[in-house]
Amino acid sequence: MAGDSRTDGEQLYRGRRETEMERLDRNWNSLLQELRVVQTGVQVLTGFLLTLPFQGRFDILSGPMRVVYLVTVCTAVLSTALLVAPVAMHRLLFRQHRLRSLVSASHKSAYAGVLLLGLAVSGMTMIIFYTVVGTLPAMVAGAGALVVFAGFWLVLPLAMRRTEPSTPQESEPPTP
Repeated sequence: MAGDSRTDGEQLYRGRRETEMERLDRNWNSLLQELRVVQTGVQVLTGFLLTLPFQGRFDILSGPMRVVYLVTVCTAVLSTALLVAPVAMHRLLFRQHRLRSLVSASHKSAYAGVLLLGLAVSGMTMIIFYTVVGTLPAMVAGAGALVVFAGFWLVLPLAMRRTEPSTPQESEPPTP
């Protein structure tokens, strides 16, 4: 960059002229933006699931569907915990100069939370279809939702990693 006053200790990270701390700050801010997208939704989903047993039609769920319900509640609660964990970690690590470990742990927590969210939404889809149209459509809908989430949240990104060359602006070294 013209007029750049960086020192020799600062590095060029694959097309970006930034220090490691600037890169970590950028990664942290990017992660926070992503979490803002999913946190409210997963919290609403979890709240909805927690109220279901108190509804009149809950009694129509068969024994196996109650198991699906309980697994769905567990995945939604775990997803909520994992997607909110970066905030709690940040509060506990605030001013401790642990940004590298915070970004790394938060990345893992957020990804696990998103995967569990996909399972929770698939389970919720199954429960709703069971209540409205029966067992077989519920199984098809739940499996279909799971395939959609797996396709868009796992298969497609992994395929993009393998087939598309990354541009210097998109690539970064992995966060420890």
